Amino acid sequence: MSDYVDLHAHWVPAVDDGVKTYDEGLALVRGLRGLGYSLCVATPHIRTAMFENRRPGLEQAHAAFVAQASRQTDVPELGLGAEHFFDDVFWSLFQRGEHLPYPGEKAALVELPPERLPLRLEHVFFEMRVRGVRPILAHPERYRAFYDESDALDPLLDAGAIPQLDLMSLVGRYGRQPQRAAERLLSEGLYYLACSDAHRAIDVDLVRDAIARLRTLVGREEADALMGENPRRILAGNPDFE
Repeated sequence: MSDYVDLHAHWVPAVDDGVKTYDEGLALVRGLRGLGYSLCVATPHIRTAMFENRRPGLEQAHAAFVAQASRQTDVPELGLGAEHFFDDVFWSLFQRGEHLPYPGEKAALVELPPERLPLRLEHVFFEMRVRGVRPILAHPERYRAFYDESDALDPLLDAGAIPQLDLMSLVGRYGRQPQRAAERLLSEGLYYLACSDAHRAIDVDLVRDAIARLRTLVGREEADALMGENPRRILAGNPDFE
């Protein structure tokens, strides 16, 4: 059994576009455990006008799920963060300390609009880092700005952002362009971690295939670092990524 860490998934029931019931969430985390994940951190969406979640409600929903799931077998350790959509509401929440970072509060997951990069994005990421929170950039391969080249990532990396691969991008889950972008970003060594972004138990088979594809592309040692050692370093607040 491997010792992987998933820092991007949607298994808290009935809070976003992920699982809808406790049984579905349990099936998902058990499926991820079967792939080698010993720690799974849920990242429900916080997105204005779509998923109006806030930290207290998500913590309550997560605690209720964990209270039931902890009595079951074959369940990984469970944690909570959030997938914050980058907008003015997110920045307001962050400034007031009302965002929902990963366990340890050293990093937070941020999602961007798919069609264009927001203005002053690098300045916000830099400010997050100054305040002791590393911005984890969710699935850059799924943003149009990075489809064909990686140059637009440079200012974000300089500001402290850490790119996170959505594993299912490698097997065409989101289309051919994100798949090609993911393969290019991997070849350029720009990812620091790889996560499932699983929304349903049926995603587990795709994640399994994607892990196999990742190992083919970068080798088992590097794949294991992307799915195990590096996510743990992020949670500990000491990623060796500059």
